[in-house]
Amino acid sequence: MVLGRVIGTLVATRKEPTLEGLKLLVVRACDVDGKPTGSVAVAVDAVGAGLGEVVLYCAGSSARQTTVTQNRPVDATIMAIVDSIAVDGEQ
Repeated sequence: MVLGRVIGTLVATRKEPTLEGLKLLVVRACDVDGKPTGSVAVAVDAVGAGLGEVVLYCAGSSARQTTVTQNRPVDATIMAIVDSIAVDGEQ
């Protein structure tokens, strides 16, 4: 899983029929302080995340292991909304 921040939404009016009804969000990888660290991904939202939230997302075959994405052609899925992060006893 990768820590990331939702930075946008994606709308595609024409797409693979099995993707109909799925919410697509743009996510940028970040560190535990929320600072950008890497690439941007388009991820299916399986948990109701929103713009600006810190999330956990997975990519590759793991992205198809949720009830929302099973047997669908997705490469990234938001699987959790982060409430808090504690590192070395500090939040």
